[in-house]
Amino acid sequence: MPIGEIFRHDTIKKIILKYKTIWALGHAMALMGWDLETYMPQDGIKDRSEAFAELEALRQRLVKDPELEKLVNEAEKDSGSLNDYERGVVRVMKRTIRIAKAIPEELIRREAKVTSEATVVWKRAKSKANFDLFKPYLEQIVEIQREKAEKLGYEEHPYDALLDLYEEGLRTRDVEKIFNELVPATKKILEAIRSMGFYPSHHPLEDREYDIDAAQQLIRDILVGFEWPWNRGRVDESAHPFTIEMGVNDIRITVRYEGRDIKRAVYSLVHEYGHALYELQVDPRLAHTPIGGGVSMGIHEGQSRFWENIVGRGPWFIKWLKERLDKHIGYTKSYDPVEIYRYVNTVRPDLIRVDADEVTYNLHIYLRFDIEKKLIEGTLHPSEVPMYWDNKIEELLGVRPRNVAEGALQDIHWSHGSIGYFPTYTLGNVVAAAMWTRMGGPDSELLRKLKLRSIRNWLKERIHQWGATYAPKELLRRSLGVELTAKYLVEYLEWKYLELPNKLNEYIA
Repeated sequence: MPIGEIFRHDTIKKIILKYKTIWALGHAMALMGWDLETYMPQDGIKDRSEAFAELEALRQRLVKDPELEKLVNEAEKDSGSLNDYERGVVRVMKRTIRIAKAIPEELIRREAKVTSEATVVWKRAKSKANFDLFKPYLEQIVEIQREKAEKLGYEEHPYDALLDLYEEGLRTRDVEKIFNELVPATKKILEAIRSMGFYPSHHPLEDREYDIDAAQQLIRDILVGFEWPWNRGRVDESAHPFTIEMGVNDIRITVRYEGRDIKRAVYSLVHEYGHALYELQVDPRLAHTPIGGGVSMGIHEGQSRFWENIVGRGPWFIKWLKERLDKHIGYTKSYDPVEIYRYVNTVRPDLIRVDADEVTYNLHIYLRFDIEKKLIEGTLHPSEVPMYWDNKIEELLGVRPRNVAEGALQDIHWSHGSIGYFPTYTLGNVVAAAMWTRMGGPDSELLRKLKLRSIRNWLKERIHQWGATYAPKELLRRSLGVELTAKYLVEYLEWKYLELPNKLNEYIA
């Protein structure tokens, strides 16, 4: 669509025209990344990594173009005459330029070298359950992230600078405020769940094997029910399910089939669908502009967790899902809807984050936040991480790793240098619960009657269509009338796990 439709300011138009080359590079790199995870031959990584490095260097040079920065500064001076979309362009470009200029190329190259080596070493260290192999790389990565924080600048805590890379405007105190309420509340809820005995810690269906071809048909059927736009999206397989956006008309998701416990494939799909829907519902007039995609990791994760947990694991979804499970998987026919609900909502303290249920999941994130904060402020040394991890997870969940593969080496994130990323997972759960509350909570007609199209439209109007027009915190205030607080998440968990079992039939019948 013509950019003049919503971008009328001449300087903004010039910014968008210069930005289009940056967008095109991002488009190409996204396609290369998708291919790397799906169809690229194994040895292709040698050429692909070189191409990535060159394209990223080119992208950085374009972002730091003095002429582009001059245009952005000119537009900012004339802010009073800009509309919200145009102000969004200025905000996003100023932030992008600031980050690009703050981090020296030498530091970027050093980080790229260390993390590429660290990822390989991490895999070996995890397979051998030997932290000593990974320790020198973690030490370097932490030091690089500290340097990065100093280059980026911060007002209160060095960890703020790293959080902001993944979630614009997020601060350490915001995360601490959330966890100070969420951690004790979660422990209390978990204790009550155990005493009630309704939600199982294990279900027989978790051990049942399924036919891969049948599962693929199930996944396709679910997407048909979601009215997936096949002309704008596709579904493939990968080792780790993900969503990637090439543009508003090319959104791709992947799933993984393990051959056992069909809910894993189902809910990885529903999770990724939430990410994809966000990008699919961005106003097409924002395409190829700095604000033409999801605004942040936390808001994005909010969409995926909303679909995965609040819609997909909610009582309102069970009959819809069971109909499709019975058709394609078959063995679920002998289980009634209440049993299927219990199957998809098992609750158990687990050592592994990616296997955690929605009750205990945030305790895993709190552990990583606590460790990262201490590493960056220097109160915890990388060599102390394994013991600290083991003690803390036992304190939080009552389980203790048998080795570092189950503990401090279980996630790949640190080998990538992604320190500051983990809190966005919990932020996503907070956002999802806020949306649930604003949609009507337990009494939401859209949910209780499973009006999928209306749910999509509700999300589009309040969150999706705006892309990155508003900063995350402002978007939440404007669209949902909420601040960053654990309140809505705690209320949701208390309702679902402590109140709902006594009136489940009202929702499933």
